[in-house]
Amino acid sequence: MLSIRFNRLAIAIAAATSFALSGPLAAQTPEHPTDTTEFPSARDLRTMTTAGSYLAARHASIERDAKSAAAFYRSALRTDPKNNELLDRAFISSLAEGDIAAAVKLADRILTIDKSNRVARLVVGVHDLKLKKYAAAQKNINQSVRGPITDLVATLLSGWASYGAGDTKDAVANIDKLTGPEWYPIFKDLHSGMLLDLAGKQKEAGVRLERAYKLDETALRVADAYARWLSRNKDDAAALAVYEAYDKKLARHPLVQEGIKETKAGKKLPQLVDSPQTGAAEALYGIGASLTRRGGEDLALVYLQLALYLAPNHPMALLSLADLYESVKKPQMAIGVYERVPANSPLKRNSQIQLATDLDAADRSDEAIKILKGVIEQDPKDLEAIMALGNVERGRKKFADCAQTYTKGIDVISADTADKPNWVYYYFRGICEERTKDWDKAQADMKKALEIQPEQPHVLNYLGYSWIDRGTNLDEAMTMIKRAVDQRPDDGYIVDSLGWAYYRIGNYDEAVKTLERAINLKPEDPTVNDHLGDAYWRVGRTLEAKFQWAHARDLKPEPEELPKIEAKIENGLPAADTPAAASADKKKEDGKGG
Repeated sequence: MLSIRFNRLAIAIAAATSFALSGPLAAQTPEHPTDTTEFPSARDLRTMTTAGSYLAARHASIERDAKSAAAFYRSALRTDPKNNELLDRAFISSLAEGDIAAAVKLADRILTIDKSNRVARLVVGVHDLKLKKYAAAQKNINQSVRGPITDLVATLLSGWASYGAGDTKDAVANIDKLTGPEWYPIFKDLHSGMLLDLAGKQKEAGVRLERAYKLDETALRVADAYARWLSRNKDDAAALAVYEAYDKKLARHPLVQEGIKETKAGKKLPQLVDSPQTGAAEALYGIGASLTRRGGEDLALVYLQLALYLAPNHPMALLSLADLYESVKKPQMAIGVYERVPANSPLKRNSQIQLATDLDAADRSDEAIKILKGVIEQDPKDLEAIMALGNVERGRKKFADCAQTYTKGIDVISADTADKPNWVYYYFRGICEERTKDWDKAQADMKKALEIQPEQPHVLNYLGYSWIDRGTNLDEAMTMIKRAVDQRPDDGYIVDSLGWAYYRIGNYDEAVKTLERAINLKPEDPTVNDHLGDAYWRVGRTLEAKFQWAHARDLKPEPEELPKIEAKIENGLPAADTPAAASADKKKEDGKGG
């Protein structure tokens, strides 16, 4: 319910924000990777002119490198301190980077020029709240409002500042007075409930938390806060019922599993927040995380950075920030955030798995494999970690290793009657076995995957293609590939399989027609271009064939395929129809489609 309500405002997020980040998300400048040098260094900045720093900052912003952009803008500002545009850009970049200390100093300067700057007011207000200057915090935060989202954030933060100042009644009253969209009540009741709970008004807190829970039982923080209140004010059974109800809807969330474990052990669970600062951080995190899921990355980034300024070890805020970086394809930045998740957090294991995935994406696969093996060593039945490890190994062509890893997953599933057989493990293990030339085992696993999921298009494609490539079961293989294409007509790899199947059975005209369609779907894939070149050659379109092969060569094919392609460019295809084109492993793209 919460997500549905929030989604209705997603298209209006840009209008609700009071600023736009010119280069909102941090990433490393490609010429200066993090594992070798820190860029820009103090020396770099000292040697640059104002114009040079400005241009470098603009480039960094385009590259979404907020860290470099902030450094360059601040450098330019030092040599041109009265330039308001530089001041504003340096402030926004520092905020996006998460350097709140620098952002606060710049915000103070902005407010001497423009007292109505809402973002500067918010940042200064959060800084005041962190320093327990509650009256000043309220004053600044209340001047940061503009639209539905910022109004809600300001009201919740102001409420926590009022509580910090010792006025619980006023805090709750001001939250209650806020009116707005239909998704407001759950935030209002959650924070009023946590605030009252912290103030020792347990009965009133329970009313608010129960009301929030009834609005959306699938909101994790609501369910957790309510269960914790029940644990201390009712009984373990009531708290356990909330956790188990959540677990049935969204199984195995680490925080819920931890709650179930602690409750069953008879422990009284502490409150979700323990101070005005962590309460305010919870508000910033909650709305920031919702915005991340709804396409409001710029504002979400600011809220999450401010949440972590108030509560640096907030694991949910850290995971949300890392998820935000991943959503804009910045794994290097996500890595740094995942590494900050506290070792004692129930979410550490999740963060380690995601950290490994991002390390692999950053071409640090050895580190990724080491981390995943460590997670599995702690829990040999961790299917998510096993799958992640197998996928990294498979992606890095460690096929013997990944076959063993997927076997561990299959063994876990087979030993646990609560888990149903999973076709993916058999499919991926089959790929690894086929790549290590153990075709009998690979074929058996592919058939097992189809037994579990009879119409799975990627398995149909892989097994059907493999049979075609080996010249066996041709009729059944062609039927399987056609069934895969029927389900995925816009999947260039699967359409290419059908075209290559036609080629292998000698139906070159149909192969050309189908492979041309595959090219339209995957124009930059070397294998598809290579296949079409072969088909063109067989129908006498030799100039076009050589063009396709040259294009395949330039698209960086697998190293073992490059000499074959270059030989075809030089000499064409031999008169006898041999399987000279790309091999099965490329065609099936190592199971990318799964």
